[in-house]
Amino acid sequence: MARSRKRRLIHLDTHVVCWLYAGRVDLLSPAARAVIDREALAVSPMVGLELQYLREIGRIRHGAKRILAALRRDVGLALSDLPFAAVAARAQTFSWTRDPFDRLIAAEAELARARLVTRDDLLRRCLRCALW
Repeated sequence: MARSRKRRLIHLDTHVVCWLYAGRVDLLSPAARAVIDREALAVSPMVGLELQYLREIGRIRHGAKRILAALRRDVGLALSDLPFAAVAARAQTFSWTRDPFDRLIAAEAELARARLVTRDDLLRRCLRCALW
């Protein structure tokens, strides 16, 4: 996807990161492709941890370091540097999920005042900043 001048910060959920790395932009909605193509992209450090977990259980082939480095190079993906204590405190208010990855990824996007690109129905129902 072509990069253009950035205006707004967009956070990516883990599955979106996996699809971008695999070149599977066809799996993204038209709205997701549009914002990814034109906006500044970032991920929570929790995405890196979830990628590594997925690698360790055999769900993906490559680990976090390789995936995030490739996307940093190819699409300018940044790693959010918000204070973990603030992210964790916000995540504690999300009683709508038991998934610690989702809680922290969602909290980070909210605190960054960013949109979160996710296909996850629960995240989209419960998080105002989520889009697909």
